[in-house]
Amino acid sequence: MIVRQAVETDQEGWDRYVLGHAQGSPFHLNAWRKSIEETFSYESKHVVAETAGSITGVLPLFLVENFLVRKVLISSPFSVYGGILADSAEVREAIHNYVTALAKSLRVEYVELRNAYTEQCVGFANVPRYITFTQDIGPDEEAILESIPRKTRRMVRKSLQQGLESRRQATNFLAFEDLYSKNLRKLGTPSFPSKHFARLIANFGSMVEVYEVLHKDKVIAACMTFYFRDRVLPYYGASDPDYNSLAPNNFMYFDLMRWAGQNGYRVFDFGRSKKVSGSYDFKSHWGMQERDLPYEMLLGRRKSLPNYSPANPGFRLPIKVWQHLPLQFTRSVGPVLLRLVP
Repeated sequence: MIVRQAVETDQEGWDRYVLGHAQGSPFHLNAWRKSIEETFSYESKHVVAETAGSITGVLPLFLVENFLVRKVLISSPFSVYGGILADSAEVREAIHNYVTALAKSLRVEYVELRNAYTEQCVGFANVPRYITFTQDIGPDEEAILESIPRKTRRMVRKSLQQGLESRRQATNFLAFEDLYSKNLRKLGTPSFPSKHFARLIANFGSMVEVYEVLHKDKVIAACMTFYFRDRVLPYYGASDPDYNSLAPNNFMYFDLMRWAGQNGYRVFDFGRSKKVSGSYDFKSHWGMQERDLPYEMLLGRRKSLPNYSPANPGFRLPIKVWQHLPLQFTRSVGPVLLRLVP
C-alpha cells in the first residue's frame, strides 16, 4: 500500500471512489476542492491510499494559514462532513499515520477531521458539538407529511394554504444570496463572497441548484441544495422574516422533500446544527433521525482544543456588534473575516 498526496491524474478515480463509498459526501468530491481553491485559495493537501494501482482510501485535506488560526489542516473547510474514506481499518490507519506525520512536518496548530460516521474515526480527540438530521423519503407525499410530528405538520399544512409556489434555479442565485446574507448578519455571522456560490454552481453542475419559494412572484425563502446519489442536502438556506406568518421555511423543506421523493431520492439530509441553537430547535421538531457528528482534532502546536464556533462566549460581543452594522458593510467585509475561520 502507498499513501501519498493526490495529484491531478487522480481526479477521475478519486470521484469514482467517493461516489461508490458508503460514507462519501459532496464535500469529498473534487468539485468541492476546486470551489474552495478557486474562492478561498486554501492549499489542497488531499491524501490518497493506493493498493496494487487502485485507490483504496482518500482524505480531502486543506492547509489554512492566517493570523487567527495560524496554520491548520482541515477536512474540509466550510463543509459539515469530511474525514477519511477507506476500504478497511488498515487503510484508514495508514492515512491516519500519514496525516500525523504531515501535521508534524508542517508544524500546524491542529488537524480537524469533520467525520460524519464513527467508522471514520482514527482516535484523535473528540469534538462533540454538532448533530446531523436525516429522514427517509419516498414518492408518497402523504406518507412524508404523516412522518412529521403533529405541531410541525400543522405548520406545513398552514403553509400549503398560503398560495406559495416553488421554483428551481440552475444558475441564478441572486435572490438566494440576498436572503442568505441578510440572515447571516442577523445571526452575527460573516457573509460568503458571491464567488463561492458561483464556483459551487460551476463545479457541481447538475448536482447543485437553488430552490426558491415565491409569494406573489417575490422570493421569500431559498436554499442552495446538493444532490448526491440518493440524497438531497439543502445546505445553505434562508427566508424573509417579514413573511414568517406564511411559514415559508416549513413550505420550502416539505416541498423539497416531496419533490425529491417523487424524483427518486431516498434520503433527506437536513444537515448539521450545534446542539444548543435555534437551528437545532427548528430541525428537531421535524422528527428526523438525529446522529452525533464525531468530529476529531489532533493537537499539534496548540495545547488545548480550539472553539471558533459562534457558541464560544468570547464571540458574544463581536456578534452583537455585527448584527447592528449596515448590510452593505457586512457584505463587503464579511468574506474577508469568514476566510479566517473556515
